[in-house]
Amino acid sequence: MRKDVGRLETGLWRCRSESAYIVSANSRVRKVSMSYGQTSTDVVLIGAGIMSATLGTLLKELAPDWKITVFEKLARAGEESSNEWNNAGTGHAALCELNYTVERPDGSIDISKAIKVNEQFQISKQFWAYLVNSHLIRNPRDFIMPLPHLSYVRGEQNVQFLKRRFEALSSHPLFHGMEFSDDPGKLKEWLPLMMKNRSFTEPVAATKINSGTDVNFGALTRMLFDHLKAQQVDVHYKHSVTHMKRTRDGLWELKVKNLDTGAVEHHTAKFVFIGAGGGSLHLLQKSGIPEGKRIGGFPVSGIFLVCNNPEVVQQHHAKVYGKASVGAPPMSVPHLDTRFIDNRKSLLFGPFAGFSPKFLKTGSVFDLITSVKPHNLLTMLAAGVKEMALTKYLIQQLMLSKEQRMNELREFIPGAKSEDWELVVAGQRVQVIKDTVEGGKGTLQFGTEVVSAADGSVAALLGASPGASTAVHVMLEVIKKCFPQHLKAWEPKIKEMIPSYGLSLSENPHLFRQIDPETAKALGLTEEKRAIVI
Repeated sequence: MRKDVGRLETGLWRCRSESAYIVSANSRVRKVSMSYGQTSTDVVLIGAGIMSATLGTLLKELAPDWKITVFEKLARAGEESSNEWNNAGTGHAALCELNYTVERPDGSIDISKAIKVNEQFQISKQFWAYLVNSHLIRNPRDFIMPLPHLSYVRGEQNVQFLKRRFEALSSHPLFHGMEFSDDPGKLKEWLPLMMKNRSFTEPVAATKINSGTDVNFGALTRMLFDHLKAQQVDVHYKHSVTHMKRTRDGLWELKVKNLDTGAVEHHTAKFVFIGAGGGSLHLLQKSGIPEGKRIGGFPVSGIFLVCNNPEVVQQHHAKVYGKASVGAPPMSVPHLDTRFIDNRKSLLFGPFAGFSPKFLKTGSVFDLITSVKPHNLLTMLAAGVKEMALTKYLIQQLMLSKEQRMNELREFIPGAKSEDWELVVAGQRVQVIKDTVEGGKGTLQFGTEVVSAADGSVAALLGASPGASTAVHVMLEVIKKCFPQHLKAWEPKIKEMIPSYGLSLSENPHLFRQIDPETAKALGLTEEKRAIVI
């Protein structure tokens, strides 16, 4: 009999790599929880979403000898915020998102945020093109497709706003090719499904740009993790990080539970990245770093209407964004989207806001209440007082029936039939709440931000949109903050992967005109490819 089993009558431990059993004298076997010895690694990535996938891929290119370990509590990569059904799939480049262009008091349009978001998406596209050209990932059409982006408004005031926005953006090199029209004939050409049977009793207008994209971030995440596993990165699914603390020698010690066996493992790392979506806030709090104090989170869920009638789906080929309702969060801007999921064309409208106290779709109903700590209690209370309009909006959204949601869809598609559409619950987003100089105590943040320790040994990603679209830019910021001692040596490789690194494309239009066609060709976004798709 094998030595690791021992004799049944002794009642000794029988050990395996993933579980433990007690064998009693009467030969009954009982599975129990056990703790394993400590395992060391250079980098731990918590969460197998697009952010961890991006950071892991960057680090493997920059420091191929580093040992990287990933822990994901679900059964595979890209199942929460990055999943294709849990986000809009828009390659956010401010081509159609009206909330990135704010109207100033004098009526002029501030396009600074639009330029910033567009440049960040250009960085993502350059990195993806590098991965394709280097044969590190293949078949870019499995995760990115060319798709026109349109902004659509109704009413004289909104039409004038859109026209001023178009004039401000169209002269900028990053938005070259944008068109504006308030002509019903042209709009019928651009948006046949939306303009069918429309009476045009009020002014309507749209802008259109053909360089937009639909991105399947779930598929991209899984591609990147397949690549990482081939590069000897240890990826552990169904493993939940339950605690983390600093050791005396400056390392991070993580307590990790194997959700299949119940076994508890201990791992140490020099650097930890918390990219667990809505779960990041709890882990940041457990880290105990002072930078994670006085930060709270408020969960907002999304609901989409999905068309299941192929005849309707084929009549629309674009992402069309409108204007958000007063008091609505930016993630609730209404849009009618063509999506490509599992090589199938779909049509989604939304998102409608919902509420759950969970920070993740697979989270706990106690997530919100357990995130409230003595250090962030006043911050959370202040946000509750300041955000009454958002609270009212969420209550109104929760009370909507399907038919009331269909009526909102009919603002985009007159005559839309309820039987052609079904409701699908999308992902959870946790909006960051923190004290700021500009907004004061308990200010609700709608962007994406990284919280890192002063010594750069841990970083956590919090927030929502534009999120995945700017993953490469955000992870480069993590690298700058957390690995400054390596940055100079890594810069040549970073510039190889991202040719515009360190430069502003808006200030160097000649560089953009050189890089953009090369990137589009690598990703299959050229006009020739577009003709095949349509």
